[in-house]
Amino acid sequence: MRTFGKWLFVVAILITSPAKAALDIVITEGVDAARPIAIMPFVWEGQGQVPQQISEVVMSDLKRSGTFSPLNVLSLPQQGLSDVTNFRGTDWSGVDSEALLVGKVKPYGNGQYQVKFQLIDLIKSQLPQQGAAPSPQSLILDQSEVLISAEQFRSYAHMISNRVYEKLTGIKGAFLTRIAYVVVDRSQAKPFHLMIADYDGYNETMVVKSDEPLMSPAWSPNGRKLAYVTFENRRSQIVIQDIYTQQREVVTSYPGINGAPAWSPDGKKLAITLSKDGQPDIYLLDIATKRLRRLTNHYSIDTEPSWFPDGKSIVFTSERGGRPQIYQMNIQSGKIRRLTFDGEWNLGGSVTPDGKAIVFVNRTNNRFHIARMDLDTRFLQVLTSTTLDESPSIAPNGTMVIYGTVFQGKQVLAAVSMDGRFKARLPAGQGEVKSPSWSPFL
Repeated sequence: MRTFGKWLFVVAILITSPAKAALDIVITEGVDAARPIAIMPFVWEGQGQVPQQISEVVMSDLKRSGTFSPLNVLSLPQQGLSDVTNFRGTDWSGVDSEALLVGKVKPYGNGQYQVKFQLIDLIKSQLPQQGAAPSPQSLILDQSEVLISAEQFRSYAHMISNRVYEKLTGIKGAFLTRIAYVVVDRSQAKPFHLMIADYDGYNETMVVKSDEPLMSPAWSPNGRKLAYVTFENRRSQIVIQDIYTQQREVVTSYPGINGAPAWSPDGKKLAITLSKDGQPDIYLLDIATKRLRRLTNHYSIDTEPSWFPDGKSIVFTSERGGRPQIYQMNIQSGKIRRLTFDGEWNLGGSVTPDGKAIVFVNRTNNRFHIARMDLDTRFLQVLTSTTLDESPSIAPNGTMVIYGTVFQGKQVLAAVSMDGRFKARLPAGQGEVKSPSWSPFL
């Protein structure tokens, strides 16, 4: 949890593990509320086995979004469709779905494959017609044709998921994003591992491992770098590491606490917590010049900054009222106002991408849950029913929240939709997992 007191070190080694799902997503609640969608297995026009069934990845993506519920393939009235040419609208009149995804794959030589997909409008195909029936082409909501390698099948499937999701919801899909998190496996000599993986747990990569704690990973706005806290040399330090070149820079190593880094929306500054002058306060660090600007100056603890999308304000956790609550500060004027009042504690706030709400940890009756509060109405909604929830991180399209929790006595990651109706758990195979951070759009 990005609570008071988590800070640390690093060893710059980058090791790539096999491309498999280390975090198996287990959907625990909310599928029945999702919108039905028909997805046909993509037709394979080559010899032997297709490298990967793209439609299965798309089905998993849309199901894990909590927004859609793919229909049973065997229940679909037509089989083997690869494009709209042979689509028969009358056959689909009883299908409870607004759209049908079809596609095909065929070898193109030199290790390349041609992939085509079409998204067919089932609602329009069922509308009463006056005059001539709509042409097949007029039913296509979206389509694409590309050449890809076998290694690109999974990422292209995520791209299709993005396009289907945006076409049907008007919200940009986040299926090509990644998640950073910390794994603690005390059976290893260096038990602390900073990992990144695709949003669904595939292609897990170790950024760094250490025999000292690692904490609070935060993505740069361009998705190229991570800022995080280490305990190198037995003291807290904030490090920025390029995840592609592995280049690593210690940006703060002051006496006391160096913690909770948060990138400004333009990527030029970090809002951080330092205790070099006494109690923990919020500072701005200019990354290029290393100049510091103190934002808060209070005898209580101020920590866990998070930026508003316009870069003009931050939210942070403060004990200035006697208990941890979330406050907003205008960076230019220095004006501070308290945002949260419900419950015993409220901490670890993050601002939604549209700047209209905050997501945070709410403690009521000694139970820690993830909550969301609309900033206009101040309506607070508790989103989770899990145990000891912490470290909420919001998807860049604002639809989901990933967070740390405890399941069967073990720290794991979990996800919840912004309306609280869809819930999933992401248990790791080994070790305990915490401090998740969802990447920006990549």
